[in-house]
Amino acid sequence: MTMRILAKLAASVTAVALLAGACGSDDPVVGTGDCDTVDSASLQLQWVTQAQFAGYYAAVDQGIYDKYCLDVTILEGGVDIVPQQQLASGAVDFAVSWVPKALVSREEGADIVNVAQVFQRSGTLQVSWADSGINGPADLAGKVVGNWGWGNEFELLAGAHQAGLDPSSDFELVGQSFDMLALLTGEIDAAQAMIYNEYAQVLEAVNPDTGSLYTEDDLSVIDWNDEGTAMLQDAIWADGARLANEDYQDLTTRFVAGSLEGWAYCRDNGGKCVDIVLDNGSALGASHQAWQMNEINGLIWPSSDGVGMMDGGLWAQTVDVATSQPILSAAPDAGAYTTEYAEAALKILNGRGMDTTGKNWQRVSVTLNPGGE
Repeated sequence: MTMRILAKLAASVTAVALLAGACGSDDPVVGTGDCDTVDSASLQLQWVTQAQFAGYYAAVDQGIYDKYCLDVTILEGGVDIVPQQQLASGAVDFAVSWVPKALVSREEGADIVNVAQVFQRSGTLQVSWADSGINGPADLAGKVVGNWGWGNEFELLAGAHQAGLDPSSDFELVGQSFDMLALLTGEIDAAQAMIYNEYAQVLEAVNPDTGSLYTEDDLSVIDWNDEGTAMLQDAIWADGARLANEDYQDLTTRFVAGSLEGWAYCRDNGGKCVDIVLDNGSALGASHQAWQMNEINGLIWPSSDGVGMMDGGLWAQTVDVATSQPILSAAPDAGAYTTEYAEAALKILNGRGMDTTGKNWQRVSVTLNPGGE
C-alpha cells in the first residue's frame, strides 16, 4: 500500500475513534470526501448474481469500497466466462475463481496470483437418496454419477481414486445440468451439488409420496471435506505482472480490505445481504438466497487466522489432489499465492476494531419454501 493511502487510512482510523468517543457512534464511516482521488476497479465473478458473492455486492451497496477510495464495478459470470482468463487478458482488475481452476490456467501461462483466500472450506457435495446405499465414495461403484464438468469434477475424481475406484470403468460418469432434475427424476444415482445452491434445490422440491417438501433425512451426502479430497474454492485473484507496480499493489490492498469488510458485514447482517443480492437482480428466490447466505457464511467463518488468509494445510491438500490426477502436471511455484495483501487488509480492519475471525459465528435456522421462493 502506498504511504499516501496507508497514512490516510491510519489517520481516518484515529479520527473516527475520537469521533466515536465524542459522539457515541458505533460504526463511523470514512467517506470518499477523505480521498484525494477515487480509483476504479472491476471484479469478474465466476457465476451469476447470488449470495455466493454477497460480500462484494454489500461492499458496493453499503459504501464500504468508498471508504477505500474505490469505485468498484462487479461483472456477472456465466458458463461461457472464465474469470481467471478475463483477469489474465487484462479485461478486469480482479477475479473470483476456485483455486484448482485458476491453478490450471496459471500452469497454462496465465500470470495470476491468489491474494485473498475467502472460502476456507469446500462447498461441494455428492448427493443421493437415503435408500440408495451410497454412503461414501466406494459406494459409487456401479452407479450413474452426475457431474457438471468444467473443472468441477476434481474432488469427485480424487475421492473415487482414493476409494480404489477407476472413474473410467467402475461407475458411469455423466454430464449433469446445473440443477437437480436428473436426481429428482431418477436418471442418476448421485448428483453433484453445492451445499449453498443445488442441495437446497432438492429440499425445495415436493416429495410426491408425502406431498411435503423433501427433508435432509431423505438424502445421503458425501462431503469431500470429510473425505480428505476437498479443494479450496472462491478466492480473489490479481494480475501477477501488475503486482510489480506500486499503484496496483495499493489498489489490491484496498480492494481486498473492502471486500473482506463486505464479507464481515454479511456475516453480521445476513438478512440485509440477501436483500442486497435480490436487489441486484438474482433470479433465485428469497428463501433460497437466505439458505445460500447462511451456508456461504459457513464456508468463510470461522477464519482462525483472519478472513482472507491462506490455510497452508488446505493449500497443500488442494495441490496434492490436483497433482495426483491429470489436473496439474506439477505443483505451482511459490508465487501462486501471497498473504501480503490479506495481512495488510487485516491490519486495517483490526485497527478499526473489527472481528476478522468470526470465531463466535453460528448458523441460523432457514426455512425453505417450495421452489425457493
